[in-house]
Amino acid sequence: MSGYKIIYFDVRGRCEGMRILLADQGAEWNEEVLTFDQWLKGDQKAKAVFGQLPGFQDGDCVLYQSNAIMRYLARKHGVYGKDLVTQSRVDMMNDGVEDLRVKYLRMVYQNYEEGKEPYIQSLPAELKHFERALRENNNGQSFIVGNEISFADYNLVDLLHNHLVLAPECLKEFSLLSAYVERISSRPKIKAFLSSDAHKNRPINGNGKQ
Repeated sequence: MSGYKIIYFDVRGRCEGMRILLADQGAEWNEEVLTFDQWLKGDQKAKAVFGQLPGFQDGDCVLYQSNAIMRYLARKHGVYGKDLVTQSRVDMMNDGVEDLRVKYLRMVYQNYEEGKEPYIQSLPAELKHFERALRENNNGQSFIVGNEISFADYNLVDLLHNHLVLAPECLKEFSLLSAYVERISSRPKIKAFLSSDAHKNRPINGNGKQ
């Protein structure tokens, strides 16, 4: 498991969910950290399938696109559900996480000054879907899908951590989501990772806004 390599900038960004997954599964990985100046030179960009990071390597397997990487790791570490229906529900929830992440990133990178407050005001309408999904799954006492952790949980918890920085009170009216974040974040290996300098010293976004 020590052959994993993440190729990315020195930010949490789209890689923190996979880092949380790897930490929770007890896997080791290395980071090839690029500066934005190095990226602009174009050598690494030319290697990327769609001209974007993150990149990921596991031996001869080289992947780009963060959710493809997450699915690869989920299959390899058994956190994708054990049957087709469960896997499809995990995919569905992760697609919902991705929808919200795209809205968040668009605001952060394109319209932070004017868009932050309207975004925060619209956030309850987005979060209620996840609250409902938790309620309908064992009354919110387990995971976002089923009774075992999945890659959608890692992605969701990472994104909710980001939102708790953006708007610290955003989960106040969502008791199940709030407890869920605390429960997942308290898993011993995740807790150790979140307490590490590697996590704490890494900015959330590349433009310094959060």
